[in-house]
Amino acid sequence: MNKQFDEQNLFGRGEENVAYAAYFTGKSYLNPLTGAPAPLFFNVTFEAGCRNNWHIHHAKAGGGQILLCTAGSGWYQEWGKPARSLAPGDVVVIPPEVKHWHGAKADSPFAHVAVEVPGTDCSNEWLERVDDAAYFAL
Repeated sequence: MNKQFDEQNLFGRGEENVAYAAYFTGKSYLNPLTGAPAPLFFNVTFEAGCRNNWHIHHAKAGGGQILLCTAGSGWYQEWGKPARSLAPGDVVVIPPEVKHWHGAKADSPFAHVAVEVPGTDCSNEWLERVDDAAYFAL
């Protein structure tokens, strides 16, 4: 990454995301900002071109995720909808049961704070990778 991006990345890069690497294309980093039992807040940093797989945040009640974009430039896309460009200051509210992905643009690192919305019986279902041709066409 670069010095300007690292200065913008207010909550820090954290450690390489090896635990969830199978669900990402490219390198990502996690910096936990809170722990249980509080709602979980993580700063997620994506190297340029990195994105997570399609996934769904399941919940019987409540749940979902909120993204607070803090540095760089990224994408968010829900299944069957056009991708949304993301920049610092953007907020994305992801309801439970919505298939989606998010990550950096091909030419820029990206960071967001991910807020796990409290709910009942919450879980994540990791799905297929984002198609390279579709991603690079954005």
